[in-house]
Amino acid sequence: MTNSPEATTPDSSPASTATEAGTYDRIVEPRSENRLVLAEGVWHQISPKYVKVQYISSGSFLLIVIAATLILTLLMHQLWAWIPGAIMTVILGWTLAILPRQARSIGYQLREDDLVFRRGILWQRFVAVPYGRMQLIDITHGPLDRGFGIAQLKFVTAAAATGVTIPGLEQSTAETLRDHLVQVAESRRTGL
Repeated sequence: MTNSPEATTPDSSPASTATEAGTYDRIVEPRSENRLVLAEGVWHQISPKYVKVQYISSGSFLLIVIAATLILTLLMHQLWAWIPGAIMTVILGWTLAILPRQARSIGYQLREDDLVFRRGILWQRFVAVPYGRMQLIDITHGPLDRGFGIAQLKFVTAAAATGVTIPGLEQSTAETLRDHLVQVAESRRTGL
């Protein structure tokens, strides 16, 4: 098995991390000694626009939590609302603080026989989805995603545990990748 980027990727790059226009320049890895090691080959990154979309959606929810807490405590004199309000504010604040690093840890690699997806710093996840096992490749995007020109690419296989969603892809990249994967998956299934 070879890792020939020219043969397997829709937009090839000789570097170990693909630097397509509008994506992060490198994948972030955990600093610990006991980490999962990235496979050799071309790793493609997601768009930084994904972070902006997540900031807007999570930030909006944070503002709603703060407003509800203030209304309950100050106007309705329900002092118990400080406890869940403070807990939710801390959780959402922490989520917003680590969001950029989490987004830079997301990547995928197109290999000869499968697609490898990775995400996570503390809780790492590596999933290899064989091309011949892909049953459905779906592009989804919400209103904010459309506004920023990004989409999510979802792969569905017979095994629910290997379902993968790659968030934050540029719309054109998601469409190109979908078309490429459908073509490769069909050719692999006919060879089974």
